[in-house]
Amino acid sequence: MVKPRIIETDEGIQGEFDVRAYNSMMRSLRDKGWMETGHIITSGITHGLALEIGPGPGYLGLEWLKKTESTMLLAVEISPEMTKIAERNAREYELEGRVKYVKGDAHQIPFDDNTFDGVFTNGSLHEWSQPIRVFDEVYRVLKPGAKYFISDMRRDMNLFVKRFMKLMVKPKEIKPGFVSSINASYTTDEIRSILDQSNLKESVVAKTFMGFEITGVKSR
Repeated sequence: MVKPRIIETDEGIQGEFDVRAYNSMMRSLRDKGWMETGHIITSGITHGLALEIGPGPGYLGLEWLKKTESTMLLAVEISPEMTKIAERNAREYELEGRVKYVKGDAHQIPFDDNTFDGVFTNGSLHEWSQPIRVFDEVYRVLKPGAKYFISDMRRDMNLFVKRFMKLMVKPKEIKPGFVSSINASYTTDEIRSILDQSNLKESVVAKTFMGFEITGVKSR
């Protein structure tokens, strides 16, 4: 029996201490090779101008830029403190000329229709208070024929996987937030139902080790 979903904040990670702790965790995941960059590339998002929703400290998008050629990235982030960290990390990667971080909300993406050659996001879906609206925004800003990749944890992940991930999460100050994120995440059945009410209804939803991936193409 899967426990009911417990809604989490849609304000992202705020506050200097929490932002630094989260940056430390994500840097560790990058160093272990646990970023989903390869999955994004395999999904077909490999060229042009991409949008990342909720980049956090920026490692996923920066790794994507590093592994693709002649690409550019715009990233919408709700937390000003997180944006500062992401900009610092972009300088460390020497990629600040190919990425721009913009303060904004996924529910009202601050870009024109048909702007992007791809959209991707990881780990932010469970924070969206109105996921249908965000899915429709993703559809709106994509060019016809462009692809999207949305991934997150799922609440019904294997119990042993959940315990393993909790043990791996460091620093320890991040653990409560990790647990609340799991509790706020969706099952695949729930997310399919939500997608069916949006413009991304043609999406493919696939289970992963600890979550799911949503992929698809904007119809022409």
